Amino acid sequence: MLIIPIKDGENIDRALKRYKRKFQRTGNKNALRENRYFAKPSEKNRVKMQKAAYIQNLRDQEEV
Repeated sequence: MLIIPIKDGENIDRALKRYKRKFQRTGNKNALRENRYFAKPSEKNRVKMQKAAYIQNLRDQEEV
């Protein structure tokens, strides 16, 4: 559970911004999305390899 102490006279928008930033850094949202369904290790590796190939292709195009 994230706790954001609010200082006296602090704007609520600023506190919400700090909360959102802290929540994003913890990676909870990504973990929840990953755990929505089970993915076999072979599927994870395939996606990882496809992503690496895509990035390599983009880098190769930049050099040309």
